[in-house]
Amino acid sequence: MRIALLLMVVGGAGAAATAADLEAGKARAATACAVCHGPVGLSMQPNVPHLAGQPLFYLTEQLRNYRSGKRANEVMSVIAKPLTDAEIDNLALWYSSLQVRVDAP
Repeated sequence: MRIALLLMVVGGAGAAATAADLEAGKARAATACAVCHGPVGLSMQPNVPHLAGQPLFYLTEQLRNYRSGKRANEVMSVIAKPLTDAEIDNLALWYSSLQVRVDAP
């Protein structure tokens, strides 16, 4: 069985696109997230989740929860602590704009 994986940036991410900056999110992800979550949000580490294609609301809420301490993880709590609301919105917009599709024959 052959599985193809396709990643695309979806244009027009809706109303959130006006408040958040996709390119800023992409740039921030490259410096803050790519080591663990992969350069396009697909982790190669077994205990690190994929971020590509996750819902915007979910990503935003979880990053804010890590930042506030409502959700705890040794690494993510440290990474999220200094993030501003705008940076969180930008990161969430970037990762939610990535579309993951699996095709199986």
